[in-house]
Amino acid sequence: MNGQTLIESPLDPGQARLRRVVPAGEAWLHELGQGQTLRIVDLEGNQAADTLFYSLEHPTGEHYSAVHTIRAQGNVYLTAGSRLLSNLGRTMLTLTADTCGRHDTLGGACAAESNQVRYALEKKPMHNCRDSFLTALAGNHYGLTKRDLVPNINFFMNVPLTPEGGLRFEDGISEAGKYVEMRAEMDVIVLVSNCPQLNNPCNAYNPTPVEMIIWD
Repeated sequence: MNGQTLIESPLDPGQARLRRVVPAGEAWLHELGQGQTLRIVDLEGNQAADTLFYSLEHPTGEHYSAVHTIRAQGNVYLTAGSRLLSNLGRTMLTLTADTCGRHDTLGGACAAESNQVRYALEKKPMHNCRDSFLTALAGNHYGLTKRDLVPNINFFMNVPLTPEGGLRFEDGISEAGKYVEMRAEMDVIVLVSNCPQLNNPCNAYNPTPVEMIIWD
């Protein structure tokens, strides 16, 4: 379950349709058309990009499914070649390039409640990824609400699965400039929370920006 597939991309950022830097703690909501490619770049290293995908055709009815994705590939980690499946069992995106090597499907998004339970009572007011997701969805025209926040992908995050079946949050394995790239196999909505977490080593206790790059 620890296999890594490092594949570099031939795509030139200078030829991209869109480039957008997302500061730490902020969210990004954007459409990605079928056949377009999205690259997420870890600009300074060890950052965690919490990510969800929804079908543009039916946003509230079809979304990324960790259960379907893990079961189909027989692996709890994502890397080049992984297919991201929906709750309807359809392929939403395919990871086409990856210079990090492994991405988490189980750690979930930090929230006020989980920060309080895991770390300390006074951590509850700290900014978190669930709040970022909700902020991004406020007033959206897709009909998405907090009911549509399902278990997410944590790109660049290192959450090893222990022999006993538990999870450990450890220092990231990514470095500055590492990226993951994916091709949309259907029209999708991309929702990213660039994690502001300061309580565990998922981003080396130092949240930093990521860059989103899209090619036609």
